[in-house]
Amino acid sequence: MSYEKVWKDNPKLNKDELRKLEKDGLEIFNDIPYYAEHGFSSIPKEEWGAFKWAGLYLQRPKEDGYFMMRVKVPTGILNNEQLETLAGIAKDFGRNFFDITTRQAVQFHWLRIENIPEIFDRLNKVGLTSTFACGDVPRNILGNPLAGIDKDEVLDTRPIVQEIHEFLTGNEDFSNLPRKFKISINANVYNSGQAEINDCAFVPAKKVIDGEEKIGFHLKVGGGLSAVPKLAVPLDIFVLPEKVKDVVKGVLTIFRDYGYRERRNHARLKFLVADWGPEKFKEKLLELTGPLPEAGTDLTKGWNASYFYGVHPQKQEGLHYVGLNIPVGRLQVEDALELARLAKKYGNGEVRTCGSQNLIIANVPTENVDALLKEPILEKFSIRPPRFTAYAISCTGIEFCNLALTETKERMRRLAAFLDKEVDVDVPVRINMVGCPNSCGQRQIADIGLQGVLMKNKEKKMVQAFEINVGGTLLNGGQFNQKLKGRIDGEHLPFVLKEFLTYFSKTKLEGETFFEYFKRVGIEPLQEELDRILSNLALTA
Repeated sequence: MSYEKVWKDNPKLNKDELRKLEKDGLEIFNDIPYYAEHGFSSIPKEEWGAFKWAGLYLQRPKEDGYFMMRVKVPTGILNNEQLETLAGIAKDFGRNFFDITTRQAVQFHWLRIENIPEIFDRLNKVGLTSTFACGDVPRNILGNPLAGIDKDEVLDTRPIVQEIHEFLTGNEDFSNLPRKFKISINANVYNSGQAEINDCAFVPAKKVIDGEEKIGFHLKVGGGLSAVPKLAVPLDIFVLPEKVKDVVKGVLTIFRDYGYRERRNHARLKFLVADWGPEKFKEKLLELTGPLPEAGTDLTKGWNASYFYGVHPQKQEGLHYVGLNIPVGRLQVEDALELARLAKKYGNGEVRTCGSQNLIIANVPTENVDALLKEPILEKFSIRPPRFTAYAISCTGIEFCNLALTETKERMRRLAAFLDKEVDVDVPVRINMVGCPNSCGQRQIADIGLQGVLMKNKEKKMVQAFEINVGGTLLNGGQFNQKLKGRIDGEHLPFVLKEFLTYFSKTKLEGETFFEYFKRVGIEPLQEELDRILSNLALTA
């Protein structure tokens, strides 16, 4: 450890910070073999939170001793052996399934402490890790799932992502941040790295330097969701590919040394950026990195929300990628193994996870495409899924998460399937469901964001309910959706959304997206329609 903990004498440090001063989160790796040998009862309760540094959370209810494990998949790229290993872990220890997250990682459930060392060993053998997948550390690097094969990328970010991933994973210099730190490195011109909701995001750019046009990045800092969402702001700098590591290190150092450690809910980088402003942040960053050129030309053209359905040509002639829908990101073991088999049979075994919780089979030669598309499993994981199922995202929810108020994963899957049958609309509508304000399902950037809450029904019983938020996007720098008044009992949510989306379908212009519609009509007509639906529901209930 080569730095001084300049915050150590702050008398207002929260209890988590005091604990981290006594024992670094990485030390949990020294303890896990003992706990694995002696069982869950041997783990002191005060140590439960430290498992995050190993990518482990106790799932709901904590006292039962089952862990969720998150495995990092930098920029979403998995080879055949890695996918088969993940499926094997789920089969042997995780009750036959795993989830793809909105940060391109993989998430297991139902793991026991006794099996964690073997799981670590299996991951390590294929070049995967759960180290720093959770905790007050740099998390999995989000990026372009098509990195290296993408016609719409301005440079191949794979070597950059791998360099940063290897530099940061387990790095003691950054194992004690004020809170989690999310990085996005993306060179796709359609913002598939979701730049504006990351702490530190690199977006494609170009600049003429010494008479020569250079391709590199612009930098955005201070984005994040949760209960106080903020969009990342651009700094006036241009970053050459070989300087990305220095800049990441600089931003992390600022966060580590100047980030807030008094209150956990005020400890993300976004609060420091908001207080300092971009100019002061840039000035401090340049003190650490040395001079960097001023910003050039942003090459971003739009936002694809990390959706890549269908068959598309790669930049490599004669090769294609095939984008599949994995409803709400959940994969059963037999399906994961079958997809691994097909990826190897028809491609080179490589698959890519998407921030939309979906999957891509990469490097499929032209002559293999038709045969791949005829495989039975592509009826389940379609390249042309129904509209609502195609654009539905969900967090883990109350099934496993200790913070969630409502069930989400299966509810969102059923809701999307219901809407596909009941609502006819000519454009995709992105619906994201979350079970609590932490917003792992990114509800703020959805066309329709559903946030789980609790409410009393007419019988005065506490029930799971949802608030509706409308009009989110990451186009043109981003805009968070706005909450409509009214809470909807989860049992009534399908009917309410059916009526709400039918109204949208009938009053929109041809080809008009939900966001375009929202910009045109504003929030008032949507609030009036929701009020009408809820009023009629009350009369008939």
